[in-house]
Order: sequence, then C-alpha cells, then structure tokens
Amino acid sequence: MLLKDKVALVTGGASGIGEATVKCFAREGASVAVADIDSEKGDLVARMVRENGGNAFFMHCDVAKVSEIERLVSETVSRFGKLDCAFNNAGIEGDQCLTADCSESNWDRVINVNLKGVWLCMKYELQQMLPKKAGSIVNNSSVAGVVGFIEIPAYVASKHGIIGLTKSSALEYASSGIRINAVCPGVIRTPMVERITKNNPETEAAYVGMEPVGRMGTPDEIAEAVVWLCSEKASFVTGHSMIVDGGLVAG
Repeated sequence: MLLKDKVALVTGGASGIGEATVKCFAREGASVAVADIDSEKGDLVARMVRENGGNAFFMHCDVAKVSEIERLVSETVSRFGKLDCAFNNAGIEGDQCLTADCSESNWDRVINVNLKGVWLCMKYELQQMLPKKAGSIVNNSSVAGVVGFIEIPAYVASKHGIIGLTKSSALEYASSGIRINAVCPGVIRTPMVERITKNNPETEAAYVGMEPVGRMGTPDEIAEAVVWLCSEKASFVTGHSMIVDGGLVAG
C-alpha cells in the first residue's frame, strides 16, 4: 500500500501502460481518476477497479484541449478532495515517414498531444499541488526521448521535449515539495506497438531483436516504475528520466 489514501490521475488510462498504471495505483491504495479519449474502454477500466474494491472514475479527455484538462483536474479534486500524484501518459505515434515527408498536420497533431498535452496537464496539476507543497508527477517519455529513431520525427521530437520539460519543471518546484520525473519505456507490448507491427511475425521479431533481454516489456513493468516514482520510496528522486527498456539504449 505505497499510496494509501492518495489521489492519482492517469491520462491515456484506457489501455496499455496507462491501464496497467491505473490498476497498479489502485492496488497500492490510491483513488484514481482515469482519463482517455476512448470512453468505452476508459469507463471499463474504472469499473474494473471499483469491482476489485478500489476507487476510480472515468472522464473523457483530449489532452490537447486546455478546457478538457482544466475540467479533468477540477473534477478529480471535486470528487476526491485533492491531487497527490499524476501520470501524464497520453500519447500517439503519428505517421511513419522521413523528416522531409512529414506533413505539417502530422507534426502538429503529435506535438499537440504528446508534448503540449503533458505541459497542459502539468500546468493544472501543479496548481493543485502547490498550495499543499506536496505532490509527484511522472511524465511518459520514451527511449525515443533519449536516442533517435528513423521515420518518426515528430514522435522523437515530442519525447525529447518531455524530458527537457521534466528537468526544467523539477528544478522550478524542487523547493516546493513537488517531485517531477519521467519514465522512458523501451519496446513494450501495447496497442501502439501492435499497430506498428500489425501482427507481422517478421516485424515483431525485429522489435524483439532490439531488446537485449530478448523480449518486449510488459505494461505492468512500466506501471511499477511509475508507482515507485510517485511513492515516498522515491522521496529524493526528482528531475530524473528513468529508462525502463530491457537494455535497449545501453549498447
């Protein structure tokens, strides 16, 4: 019960890493606000938490829209009384293309969701955490925030940006009792990766081949890292980008 009596918020909580983190937060004693653009799956995740004895609610939220973020944070505090932890996880991969072939619309869409969305979430989360001088925020970056990958220029730029934003914000609020960190997942078996591999054995084998441990990671493995960063076990950790990647960027 690392987060007993805490209140957590998870964007992109309807599937993949977000869903796993919602469930992990709940297992560790937190009440959880689940946000996503997929209302059907998001509502199901929140309902599953409640059926297992936890406390959760779902709200539809497009993180690229400031009004929806503001409403999400406000509703979370209205229902649960406070906000202690946040996992800013919502993100999209965008189109696969070389930099010269990347359309402006693809660039804007990826940056708006992945980077602007994280900033907007932090903006309103921090407003709730500052008065009580306590809180923990984890932003979901990627190994693509640490090294380059071809044919996903907007995605790589957005994930590098998240790390820069995380470091700057961690310094700004370190003396205010708020810790801000990032996780950088490697190749994780999620709906996003499955959209890329398209159940093609050769493509999947190529992705597995990127991992020195010889397999893809699981959403639960990232969730455990997020929850640890949000807990008092990580009380001296801020401004850190935790790479959880099976050794992918070690080589």
